[in-house]
Amino acid sequence: MQIRAEQLEAQLSRSVASVYVIHGDEPLLALEAADAIRAAARKQGCDEREVLSVERGFDWSELTQAGASQSLFGGRKIIELRIPTGKPGTQGSAAIAAYCERLGKENVTLVSVPRLRKDDQNARWFLALAGAGVVVDIYPVERARLPDWIGARLARQGQRASQEALGFLADRVEGNLLAAYQEVQKLGLLLPKGELSAEQVSDAVANVARYDAYDCSAALLAGNMARYVRVLDGLRGEGESPVFILWALAEELRALARIQQGVEAGRSIDQLLRENRVWGERQASMKAALKRHARPALERALVHAARIDRASKGAGPGEPWDEFISLGLELLNESKGKATRAAA
Repeated sequence: MQIRAEQLEAQLSRSVASVYVIHGDEPLLALEAADAIRAAARKQGCDEREVLSVERGFDWSELTQAGASQSLFGGRKIIELRIPTGKPGTQGSAAIAAYCERLGKENVTLVSVPRLRKDDQNARWFLALAGAGVVVDIYPVERARLPDWIGARLARQGQRASQEALGFLADRVEGNLLAAYQEVQKLGLLLPKGELSAEQVSDAVANVARYDAYDCSAALLAGNMARYVRVLDGLRGEGESPVFILWALAEELRALARIQQGVEAGRSIDQLLRENRVWGERQASMKAALKRHARPALERALVHAARIDRASKGAGPGEPWDEFISLGLELLNESKGKATRAAA
């Protein structure tokens, strides 16, 4: 069974599986999922806990022994297997598969791995774990969902806030979910229960947003100029290299231009998305961008990107950070022009 983190509470309320695999790269959500599983297992009588961390030279017979041995007092226990690299190797893969074949119902096994690629999820060991229990997928909280996530956390401590206040808070903690959690906790300590005003939230919250170059390209193609500029400012303040930002922007523009060209030739958009490695939630944003941006505008944007590349290397005029803004404005104006022509 494969579920998302937000479905875990409901699953645990129905039954506690023999195996759980926490799979993802959001530390806060992974930690909370693990805590929820441990709490549910303890309610089922798992009073002891054995932790195995897979490092260089790890002896996989320890996993076999952990599953075979009884706890100190003969009761049930939680067996935690942590694989920080997500790669158990040939010996580990065989050991995990064998462990799942002999799995009993007296213990609860909790396996933690980072986000794995699709082909790694088809590996023998991962499929054995998935077939024996529940895989909990941990996904980052995207910017669009962050205000609701914050609102739900506030509700747990008896507080609520307007959409304006939630949006303000989301802007300050975007890309840093642990900071978002800490800011919500701080609001619970500093402010009373009930409705929180935007002013109260503003006074209490620090600006701890963290961005990456992919946030920048997503905002550019979405036509969200305000967020695009805010992300650029954040990246510049963090000392990010313009070269890497440009690479991320150009890669997205090139992919969009290729897909646009394929659509114009009558090819299936879903096939084109797969060919350009556009997966998951990114597919919806890419389809929306296809409607917003014409191919000639994308080609001009790529020419502009080449100028930024020369400027960033000192081989051409202009200041890269200013040119990023100019590029965003050009694309925004092109998309508005396309929308006006379509309406006419």
